[in-house]
Amino acid sequence: MGIITAELAARGLEIPPENAAVVKRVIHTTADFDYAENLRFTPGAVAAGLAAVRGGTIITDTNMALAGITKPGLARLGGQALCFMADPTVAAAAKADGTTRAVAAMHKAAREYPGAVLAVGNAPTALLTIAEEIEQGLRPALVIGVPVGFVNVVESKERLYATCAQYGVPAIVAMGRKGGSNVAAAICNALLYAAAEMLDPKARGWS
Repeated sequence: MGIITAELAARGLEIPPENAAVVKRVIHTTADFDYAENLRFTPGAVAAGLAAVRGGTIITDTNMALAGITKPGLARLGGQALCFMADPTVAAAAKADGTTRAVAAMHKAAREYPGAVLAVGNAPTALLTIAEEIEQGLRPALVIGVPVGFVNVVESKERLYATCAQYGVPAIVAMGRKGGSNVAAAICNALLYAAAEMLDPKARGWS
């Protein structure tokens, strides 16, 4: 983290203090300093995320992101992380509606955990579904929108961010093509580590 801080300074990149832990965690995960400029935060997004992970629920769009979220951090805060992509009811709903499992999973999340943190690192369709749900009244605690790819990725992020800004929903979005399940997990972990006061590696059991 010291190397990252020094290199950000050398590049003349100034991160608002309230967003620094998230940005640095993503750079730490990816070794990609573009995220210092690509990550966009609605006002108060990090503060909302810190509050939400204390005893709250995080729902991811991939089991890979779910696997990457710190279990000690969740345990310390009394929270939980879930992914519905392998849920048989989600597969059945997607088939019945002629849509993707990511869409069906986000509809399920909206119904069953309306105040959760929604962390999307893979599926642009999940972001579009969340945007639609927000327009219909859903108010997630925080939306993390960081899918990676080329097809509808940029457009879905732009729509999500605009929708969240319009309706006052906290959001952290990696604008452009970059992202991924590892980035979604990294953002969740930055929030969990900060909320659980585990930013010091020694607090996480590291020597």
